[in-house]
Amino acid sequence: MTDPLAATLAPFRIEPKFDVRVWGYQDLRPWFDVQADGDPIGEAWLTGDMCLVATGPHKGKRLDELFREVHEALLGPNAGTADSPLLIKVIFAKEKLSVQVHPDDAMAQKYGDPRGKTECWYALAAEPGAEVAVGLKVGVTLEQVQKGIEAGTLEENLNILPVNRADMIFVDAGTVHAIWPGAILLETQQNCDITYRMYDYGRPRELHVEKAIEATHLSTRAGKIMPELLADRTVLIDSEYFRVERIPVAGIRDNLSLRSDTSSAPGLAYLFVADGAGRISGEGFDAIDMAARTIVAVPATSPAFVIENLGGLDLIRITPDWPSGLS
Repeated sequence: MTDPLAATLAPFRIEPKFDVRVWGYQDLRPWFDVQADGDPIGEAWLTGDMCLVATGPHKGKRLDELFREVHEALLGPNAGTADSPLLIKVIFAKEKLSVQVHPDDAMAQKYGDPRGKTECWYALAAEPGAEVAVGLKVGVTLEQVQKGIEAGTLEENLNILPVNRADMIFVDAGTVHAIWPGAILLETQQNCDITYRMYDYGRPRELHVEKAIEATHLSTRAGKIMPELLADRTVLIDSEYFRVERIPVAGIRDNLSLRSDTSSAPGLAYLFVADGAGRISGEGFDAIDMAARTIVAVPATSPAFVIENLGGLDLIRITPDWPSGLS
């Protein structure tokens, strides 16, 4: 059935949702002008299902509701799903997160969920000595993982990576991992929030050891990704689920310059302002000012637009992809 509103849908800004986490911060400034009223905040969800549309005719509507109503206008004719395909967050870790693992698509579907969780982390900032744990050391067995969980020594089996500003780290499903303090991370992931905690440093939260062991892959593709420098952009990562790019905006550029491949059918894109400020404008919609840490959705059916650099604009473009057969 053809989407009756698929003719055109202008870009719109999304209001972030801030999630409480025991390992987070009381004060997110200067990243966001937000202070916790009680428990600390660990995550700013930029494209969560409960996030609200902040501009345009659908202002005030939940993002998941908008996807259900006008998914073809948002995603284009080649979308593999009618749901919002990507969850984009900013992670603020004041303390260590749990050591955890996410299921792949096959395991998620085995237990009744539509998809697993492959993700990537782009370091917006990093203090000297910042580290994350990504994957298991070569030769570690599932039996050793189990014993490490029981003895509280699991960290000894983890592969530790230093983190510097602008690093991109890929974490495919099945990778045992942990985010540690010292870096502010832009996380792009499949729209799935399934986490199996293996070890949580004595915090009184539920562990999911049996499913975590089942989900664990001893060898994965996880690790740092080297950027690919192109003439008009830098590709930070191009995986089977998402593509993340830095787009230089020296002055004003039209929307065609933001396509990964202008010969392909248009699809959804998110524009995240890592720093600085910009403005997006075009016929048929009010101009949208983009402050630092703003995210704007550009639907597949968006009218032509231009982006203006209002000073120090560091623009990240994030687009979804769907593996064959995945809904």
